[in-house]
Amino acid sequence: MDQSNENIAPDEANGPAKTRTRWQPSRLGYRWVVRNIGYLLFLAALAVVYIYNGHYADKISRDLSRTDKELKELQYEYKTLKSEVMFRSKESELAKAVAPFGLVELTQPPFVLIDSVQK
Repeated sequence: MDQSNENIAPDEANGPAKTRTRWQPSRLGYRWVVRNIGYLLFLAALAVVYIYNGHYADKISRDLSRTDKELKELQYEYKTLKSEVMFRSKESELAKAVAPFGLVELTQPPFVLIDSVQK
């Protein structure tokens, strides 16, 4: 008999464990709800604000991502156009562009015209 008591947990050795008391229906009844309506409404409003904040953060994150993507695209376009302008402004490219109009590059240095008639 002593050996069997050694294997039993201390709570069980003293007798059956006490049963926990269950929630009484009057505790969650109408009076409790009415008495705590302000607190319950506060918790409900807090939950709504928490959900709204999550959605708002997601929206801001998507907007930042989209704006960042647009900015990168505009930077790439700027660099492409800038390199194209640099290429077209080279002297040899300008000569090719104005050749159909009959303009040619000067081979002699410019000279100054002097008015021989002085008053």
